[in-house]
Amino acid sequence: MNMWEIKGVNIDKPRWDQSTYSGRAKHFFTVTNPLNLLVPSSKLDEARDIVIRHRAGLPQNRNLTVEELWKAKHLYDSAFHPVTGEKTFILGRMSAQVPMNMIITGSMMVFYKTTSAVVFWQWVNQSFNALVNYCNRSDADMPVSKIATSYVIATTGAVGTAIGLNKLVKRAPPLVGRFVPFAAVAAANCVNIPAMRSKELSEGIRVFDENNKVYGTSKTAATMATIQVIISRIIMAAPSMSLTPIAVNALERRNVFACRPHLETVVAVSLCGLILAFATPLACALFVQTAPISVNKLETDIKEKVKKESPSTKVLYYNKGL
Repeated sequence: MNMWEIKGVNIDKPRWDQSTYSGRAKHFFTVTNPLNLLVPSSKLDEARDIVIRHRAGLPQNRNLTVEELWKAKHLYDSAFHPVTGEKTFILGRMSAQVPMNMIITGSMMVFYKTTSAVVFWQWVNQSFNALVNYCNRSDADMPVSKIATSYVIATTGAVGTAIGLNKLVKRAPPLVGRFVPFAAVAAANCVNIPAMRSKELSEGIRVFDENNKVYGTSKTAATMATIQVIISRIIMAAPSMSLTPIAVNALERRNVFACRPHLETVVAVSLCGLILAFATPLACALFVQTAPISVNKLETDIKEKVKKESPSTKVLYYNKGL
């Protein structure tokens, strides 16, 4: 492969056009690919080295094709934070979303009748959500005390919602009860994500131009980023947590699990996994990762700085996080 052809590839922009939904979907199908979890740490470090060398314009340790360069970048995106460049904890990576959520969601769909089961699985779910939120926050440092506080708030909210709704639907048809976990998860997302990002909401996140020049931190951008993440997380959970109860309830009414009760969990987890394999990347693709925001919508100090340093700039960008 011609060295100049490799140098001409801009890996700081996704391979596919991010202004289109299909382009974003292709990008997230690669980033959330569960097979990336099986890649050894040495290969991830090699991918990071390739990315760093390419960005710096340094020669690679071996000849690379364009396809190999993009493969390294996709591995890098799946395991390293986009802003800090730190390798994230394996269960907090986007590639862990499908396998982890299929187990958690499937179990919530099955074990929802007793208070102890509700408390346990909502706790597990919020523990995982807190980990993912921290590992994929946009760019602010976050003290451990803030993580602990938001975690407790979200877990309490989710458990309280689930227990309260369970009491309300006791006399309702069994199918209605199976939707309680989704209501609890949706409510918890509305609390958990803003709590985890409270520092960003109070201090703002960086806004920058197309050349990555930072013009300041914006609370407006932080608010927009948080709202977008909440919406995508709820939509991500909706298909598996609405279709799975319907399917499992239909099978239960036909006595499919009468002689084999353990099959209910297997079926629920498998269905959740199948649905989440598509719902996760498709929901992540709803909003642009590096999102544009009109300068006119930003704080006065940022508008004045842009007007002074780059009068022709009308749009800045922010990393919304995941």
